[in-house]
Amino acid sequence: MHDAVNERPTLSSFAGGDPQLRVLMITSEYPTPDRPSAVPFIVRQVQHLRMDGIHVEVFAFSGKKKVLNYIKAWRDLRRFTHGKQFDLVHAQWGHSAVLALPKRLPWVITFRGNDLEGIVGANGQYTLKGWILKTVARTMGRLADERIVVSESLGSRLSGRSYSVIPSGLDLEVFRPLPRFESRGKLGLPQDKRLVLFAASTIENPRKRFKLAKAAVELLKERHDIEIVVANKVEHSMIPVYMSACDVLLLTSMHEGSPNVVKEALACDLPIVSVDVGDVRERLEKVEGSGVCRDDTPEAIAAELEGVLESKRRVHTRQAVTDLDEKNITRMVIETYKRALGKRSYNSKLKAKEVC
Repeated sequence: MHDAVNERPTLSSFAGGDPQLRVLMITSEYPTPDRPSAVPFIVRQVQHLRMDGIHVEVFAFSGKKKVLNYIKAWRDLRRFTHGKQFDLVHAQWGHSAVLALPKRLPWVITFRGNDLEGIVGANGQYTLKGWILKTVARTMGRLADERIVVSESLGSRLSGRSYSVIPSGLDLEVFRPLPRFESRGKLGLPQDKRLVLFAASTIENPRKRFKLAKAAVELLKERHDIEIVVANKVEHSMIPVYMSACDVLLLTSMHEGSPNVVKEALACDLPIVSVDVGDVRERLEKVEGSGVCRDDTPEAIAAELEGVLESKRRVHTRQAVTDLDEKNITRMVIETYKRALGKRSYNSKLKAKEVC
């Protein structure tokens, strides 16, 4: 056990100093040899935390919403941490924290969407598994020392528990406006059509409601030479090219936390039309040339799309997301680590403790 001290740990004790803060990050969304795909913003967060002097080790597992996978991952985590010492556990998504039970270290949990909103099935309805997931995530949230949510709307689902709103960061060097003519040429897209971008990691995900987006665009084809462009399962580095090639981004999801695609579009000066989910309304209320639909019918979406396309306004929205530079977000995450550690008693050397 650590000796109790009155002195609160400081940032200089963690980053660029001695001893180094050791963080165990648990996530099901990280590249492994057998699962090379990953959520880019998780990878970036780990990279920037390390650049700021935090020692981060990532335990990546594949849950796939199956109990047996979580039992196996729980056992694998014990082998992964054997002989290692950590100061803090950071779980990405609420259900990932289950693997760190029984709790022996301070926890920080980042809630990102499905863990508090639920899972949408192929029939477009929320599933029983999703309800169980939400229950587990909220329970883990009550055990956490600090909770991070990516949007205020998610925080309201934490049953009165305190939280910090920290959206995912952006790589503003990658996400920037590119010449439209060259971008369309690179993708083999027509130069003379109005192009609506639907960008999703997979259009098969029923939560994204691609059929709704397609139906809205179809309503406009009688009056406009318009086409929907799908960026499905493409390299993340190519998304700025798609955004620069198109006239507007369309988002039709049933729910979102803080959709990165909206923030990326803003960084690329691309107009946006979206249903009212997550923090989209908050993001768009201060920018011109974009719109939030009055409801999620094809007619309402088509009307909002038509208004944005007919304005033919060149937007300058990049300034609205400069605060989301990954360096700023990393500092906010480290401050959350400080608060989590400050709620426990540690000796002046911050001697690490085994997690399992």
